[in-house]
Amino acid sequence: MSRLHLALDLGTTTLAGRLLDEQGQMLAEGKVANPQRALGADIVRRLEAALAGEGERLQALLVDGIAALLDDLLRAAGAGRESIGAAAAAANPGVTALLGGDDVRPILFPPYRPRNLLLRSLALPGLQLPVPLTLFPGLSGYVGGDLVACLYGLAPAVDRTLVIDLGTNGEIAIGGAEGWLATSVPAGPAFEGGEISCGQLATTGAISNVTRVGDRLQLEVIGGSVPTGLAGSGLFAVIAVGIESGLIDCSGRIVTPAEVDSNLARYLRPNGRALSLCLYRDAGREIVVTQGDIRAFQLAKGAVRAGIDALLARAGIPAAAVEQVIVTGAFGLSLDRQSLKSVAILPAVMVEKALFIPGGALSGVQRFLRQDDGCAQLQVLTEKMRSYPLSGTPAFERAFLAALNF
Repeated sequence: MSRLHLALDLGTTTLAGRLLDEQGQMLAEGKVANPQRALGADIVRRLEAALAGEGERLQALLVDGIAALLDDLLRAAGAGRESIGAAAAAANPGVTALLGGDDVRPILFPPYRPRNLLLRSLALPGLQLPVPLTLFPGLSGYVGGDLVACLYGLAPAVDRTLVIDLGTNGEIAIGGAEGWLATSVPAGPAFEGGEISCGQLATTGAISNVTRVGDRLQLEVIGGSVPTGLAGSGLFAVIAVGIESGLIDCSGRIVTPAEVDSNLARYLRPNGRALSLCLYRDAGREIVVTQGDIRAFQLAKGAVRAGIDALLARAGIPAAAVEQVIVTGAFGLSLDRQSLKSVAILPAVMVEKALFIPGGALSGVQRFLRQDDGCAQLQVLTEKMRSYPLSGTPAFERAFLAALNF
């Protein structure tokens, strides 16, 4: 009897999963919103809520979200829970602690080191799995199993590879076969469509890309249906196109119609005292990008760019010496290099070296499930990783302020 493999990437904003057969062929893939957001959009608020006595509720919400995702995957694959022969998940340190019912104080307070960083198995009755759920090991209170999974999925990696996992927690690593230096920055949920006026997960109906065709903005919609919202990759693209077309200036301001020398000015709409970009409108809905959405994106991209600059400085590697850049995350489809260049999330000399791997953490979990010695391989990898506590340091703050503009 064929036994299926369940791979999970448990993010702050998005829970993503894949169901695979024993040969590693994908039978189903899906994602749902993390229901823990009811107690806070960011992980710090959730950890504080757990400290205040909401830990069991947060754990139950997460298990419910995973169960809903699993139901979707099994339905798509035409299978039942009894067919699952192995299951593994990767998550950031906060989500890992909340799922395991751990004490969250070691993550919230110095030296920010969880008590349980090892690979472990969890029995979660709410999932009704016939096997335990293997949870990837972490490195520190700010570098978790999701980045470990990304790096594991790349093996073997080119030396001086820069890995960027774009999500609510932007996780970054520089290194290769000899070892990795890793950090994370608080990016917020904008890259995944969270807390954006018309944002949604990268599912059917989400605008995943925006391109300029003459004086028209062309929308790419997941599933080819009528657009219902804007995925993280769509937000990335529309801001890039807005900058390239003169609808958004280098400070992030949506300009006035009088400042636009093309018919693209018709996409500008009044929005209170400010302006917005109207991407789609019908009798039932209007999909717009507001000035607040652009500011949220600027804060996210500024944090990631500052993290990159500070990490490279700590590693003593000039931007021009980076051999390869891997960009991944749960924001939706791949980003094109022109978008990366326009929003200035990477040093310009790196843009042509960028490769896109949607769902890098999931790919790492998927690889682990197929390896007989996966546990030993993960131990070797984590022993070669060093963490760099970056957020809140003077180096990061200086780099962040310098990275806000486009």
